[in-house]
Amino acid sequence: MFRPLAAASALLLSAAALSAADDLETRMKTVIDAYAIVEANAADPITADQALYQGAIPGLLRNLDPHSVFFDPDQFQQVKRMERSTQKGFGAVVSILPGRVIVLQVLDGTPSAKAGLTPGDDILGVNGYEVARFDQDQIAELLSESRRGPARLVVMRPGGSRMMQLTLTPEEVAAPSVDRAFFAGAGIGYIRVTSFEENTAQLLKEAIERLGGRRLAGLVLDLRDNPGGLLTAAIETSSLFLKPGSKVVTLRGRNVPEKTEVVPTIAEPYDFKLAILLNAKSASASEIVSGAMQDHDRATILGEVSFGKGLVQSVYPMSENTGLALTTALYYTPSGRSIQKPLDVSKFELGGATAHPNAESSFRTDKGRTVAGGGGIQPDITVYPAPMNRLRAVLEASGSFPDFATLYLHDNKVTEDFEITPALLDRFRVFLSDRRIQPGEAQWSAENDFISGRLLTEIFNQAFGVAKGDEVEARRDPVIQKAVETLGS
Repeated sequence: MFRPLAAASALLLSAAALSAADDLETRMKTVIDAYAIVEANAADPITADQALYQGAIPGLLRNLDPHSVFFDPDQFQQVKRMERSTQKGFGAVVSILPGRVIVLQVLDGTPSAKAGLTPGDDILGVNGYEVARFDQDQIAELLSESRRGPARLVVMRPGGSRMMQLTLTPEEVAAPSVDRAFFAGAGIGYIRVTSFEENTAQLLKEAIERLGGRRLAGLVLDLRDNPGGLLTAAIETSSLFLKPGSKVVTLRGRNVPEKTEVVPTIAEPYDFKLAILLNAKSASASEIVSGAMQDHDRATILGEVSFGKGLVQSVYPMSENTGLALTTALYYTPSGRSIQKPLDVSKFELGGATAHPNAESSFRTDKGRTVAGGGGIQPDITVYPAPMNRLRAVLEASGSFPDFATLYLHDNKVTEDFEITPALLDRFRVFLSDRRIQPGEAQWSAENDFISGRLLTEIFNQAFGVAKGDEVEARRDPVIQKAVETLGS
């Protein structure tokens, strides 16, 4: 049957497509003409790689969003290697201070242990670079780079008179994504998840079972500083706490079929009380999990507003061994909130749809509570970390706590019931005075609890490992303590 209206529409669409193709061809010719002029007449010579790989293509993506990037051949090969490789390291836990690196713990059987590194050692140099010349961020980058091959360290041992030179060869070191599990209160467990990897949900379940499983009165799930990871891991983690069939997250994009992920029907979730901790570095999969828990009224969210990274990235291989990571969709919580923090439209002229993922500013949970949109996950209870004052900053930056712990443990054995006594505080005060750190009486008294807690943490870090030190630290962490209080009420 002949349908003139439909045929006319098809002709119009075809004409529009041809017009768009012609328009694109004209603009690409303009780009080629511009490159030819620059190549022939620019004061400094320019290559095609410079013009396209470092100029035209990155310039195009810059107008979309800050996460869409172009990979030149070297960068794309590195991305592919990262996808195939496992994490390598040296097996030491360190404290990074301005101009200093102090070893807190050495894991058995790792390159650090084999090389003879011990808790309390001061790392003065890495691969010819003097640590004292760098700030904390630069030191962190230096240590990260050193994992690519054998690292030459210059080390000073406490009480030693000369520097030692050690060479460490990186090996695959297990770094579980669920790295802390202990009791934070009566019947209330605490578990920290540092990232969302393939086995995160299984590790989380095992940690819960070690703490008592369904007998727990409540659980504090710490996702602070968790940058995210695999979507599948976020869904599996959510399935440990949400009822079967519950919506976890929805993906929507201009050229991507909408897809909603739900808790599998075979799930057998825990039903104890749940509190989730977030901060400004909690992103992506962390926000998917916490957003789903909040929308279904399954958990109380405490801490600070999360990062707000709800973009779905797809990596496309291109010619000449290059590649493109492109934002193709957005993540939405069960109530419809976009996780993505709104972008500045003035900076991303072509990305208006991405910059404004939600028209609404508030949404409703399953029980009708109002939750805020606008990017990131807004906590139900805002709690900030303990404030830093001048004395605390000086004590931390000088490395006084780990240094004193090293000296103390050199001559003393401690047990897990060890406590900080007034006599030990007096000894620490003399230690500080020798370093020309001399707080007044009122200042010292006001910081007594803080100083005692930090001393105990560092002594436990070096005596029993940082996991035990973190248990001590949790006692004075205001966010953890507020979560315990909330779960116990």
